[in-house]
Amino acid sequence: MSVTFKEDIPRAEWLAEQWRVVAPVKVGGVAYDDESLEFIPGRYIKPGYTITSRGCPRKCWFCDVWKKWPKPNPLPIYDGWNVLDDNLLASPRDHVEAVFAMLRRQNRRVEFTGGLEALALEDYQVKLLASLRPRPNMFFAYDPDDEFETLRSAAARLLDAGFTRESHRLRVYVLVGYPKDSFELAEARLLQMYSIGFTPMAMLWSPTRPAQEKYRPDYAWRAFQRRWARPAIIHARAA
Repeated sequence: MSVTFKEDIPRAEWLAEQWRVVAPVKVGGVAYDDESLEFIPGRYIKPGYTITSRGCPRKCWFCDVWKKWPKPNPLPIYDGWNVLDDNLLASPRDHVEAVFAMLRRQNRRVEFTGGLEALALEDYQVKLLASLRPRPNMFFAYDPDDEFETLRSAAARLLDAGFTRESHRLRVYVLVGYPKDSFELAEARLLQMYSIGFTPMAMLWSPTRPAQEKYRPDYAWRAFQRRWARPAIIHARAA
């Protein structure tokens, strides 16, 4: 059993206990600080999902990826249409270009649900994204301490390259509900992203260590997140 998020560890271990009467069970994954760089297509994730690199040079306080891999580590490139890399755009240019060459072989729309970092977005990468047909679904991230101007620059360059607001292909994860956040501040950040051409998607912060449990978002935050997770609802609210 592979566990991605630390908050799911109790549930995973409960499930493991239930299945041990049926067959041997092994529990692991990145939630258990597994530092393996191995990726095998189809193992623990759906066919078509692919990971071409692991690691990130940013040191975000709410993320543990950089503690294991403080720089992108290119991996062998396997065919897939949904890229889950920690920070693909921060990888060396030759690796990024090889990934896009692979993506052009896919006979369906490409998605970057693992997230793309606006700070790492270079002009050659904008051209690569615009070269994919059909146009890909992209998810950027607007996290605490990110500069708004960085996101605005990324949105402007992508719109200039031919992407449109109306297609909803330009998405952005917006972290909400973390300590000292408020509904007013969170909504302001979401509307900021909407105003520059992104369709925002609220991502609810969750504690990763016991000392943070007192800050766990309550039901009101979960309801708020759901209202800002579906494009149809978002565009109706923001119009």
